[in-house]
Amino acid sequence: MSKKTAVVAVGGNSLIKPGEKGTFEEQYNAVVDTVENVIKLIHEGFRVVITHGNGPQVGNILIQSEAAKNIVPTIPMDIAGAFTQGGLGYMISQVIKNHLVEHKYNTDVATIVTQVLVDKNDPAFKNPTKPVGPFYKNREELNDKIEKEGWVVIEDAGRGFRRVVASPKPLDILEKKVIKDLIENDVIVIAVGGGGIPVVNDNGKFKGVAAVIDKDFASSLLATEIKADYFIISTGVEKVAINFNKPDMKLIDKMNIKECEQYISEGHFAKGSMLPKIEASMKFLENGGKNVIITSPEKIFDAVNGKTGTHIIP
Repeated sequence: MSKKTAVVAVGGNSLIKPGEKGTFEEQYNAVVDTVENVIKLIHEGFRVVITHGNGPQVGNILIQSEAAKNIVPTIPMDIAGAFTQGGLGYMISQVIKNHLVEHKYNTDVATIVTQVLVDKNDPAFKNPTKPVGPFYKNREELNDKIEKEGWVVIEDAGRGFRRVVASPKPLDILEKKVIKDLIENDVIVIAVGGGGIPVVNDNGKFKGVAAVIDKDFASSLLATEIKADYFIISTGVEKVAINFNKPDMKLIDKMNIKECEQYISEGHFAKGSMLPKIEASMKFLENGGKNVIITSPEKIFDAVNGKTGTHIIP
């Protein structure tokens, strides 16, 4: 029987725990806790691809870059995305590799800094909504960025002014063949970090752009491209709920695409929270996928074995 493949999408916020500053030591320890149950899948014989968020980490890099702008050149967003893919990928791969060596597994682990193609005419570029980087006290101090670099700036709930960028839909994963080849050779892969580095095709050449691709949509696309058996979304709750945080809240064990559509139309899933996870799940299933699981990091292994989590099927 051939091995099953699982794409496991880990949230960037789970790599910086509440109440912590997000030092690299703290993040490393969080990685240890987060991938513990993913490693159990490897013990079960799964081929595993780990994807991850990077929102807090990119935010930190942009804040550091702005603070040091009079000393060293600032860092563009696409480069910041590449930095976090490398840094977080290094931590995740090292934690897994150390575990495998300890348990005498002769398995390789690889981090792929991944570029994801987006459409330069995606409507999202005309309506950027994703806040990034530091807060600024005065809009005037951003005039130079607005005029010369085309920044879009909004006032953010009385906390100051902040840059916003587009969140375009992912169309293709440039390194998909490399990732697939590695998986077929039983290499554990970390890829599509932070949704991947958004690039556009500019007259036949790829070019990085300042944007944020939703990690779950990019992970769904990757899971489709490599024909994964499972697409697992790790989040802050053990199960998806309708009427969330209300007296009549109901946890969902299993639902299909039609039920997902119904719950979305009834407004059960928050736009910046569960909705993109449900939509990414539906996309995977509509493109031929068979199994989606949404659950918390510590429940991943139990969820794959049918003991918990929300299971979404075609």
